Amino acid sequence: MKTAIIILSDPKAGDEALGRAFNALALAQESIAAGDQVEVTFVGAGTRWPGVLSQLSHPANGLYNTVREVIVGGSCGCAAVFGATESLQACGIKEVKDHALPGTPGLAGIRRYLAEGWQTLVF
Repeated sequence: MKTAIIILSDPKAGDEALGRAFNALALAQESIAAGDQVEVTFVGAGTRWPGVLSQLSHPANGLYNTVREVIVGGSCGCAAVFGATESLQACGIKEVKDHALPGTPGLAGIRRYLAEGWQTLVF
């Protein structure tokens, strides 16, 4: 199975956002364990998550570290809008800009997952 996990929730939005991010990472971990092909991308306000999740004191830090190998990156244009560019770089998360969009430095393309038949979930 091929599963694309898009994390859009904003870590500033409280418990529900944490629940979304945690369950997205838990699905990534479960998919890895099952031998599936899985990719995680942070978009929108979700580009703020790596800076939060990489903190050792964060309750989802261990889970985040177990799925780091399948994190393809964070949307470059989204990170610019939501002030997450520096934190993505500090965390070693690649800025993805494979979708050229006028007026932006480029966004993470999501359509390709649909075109290639990936199961695509947005958290």
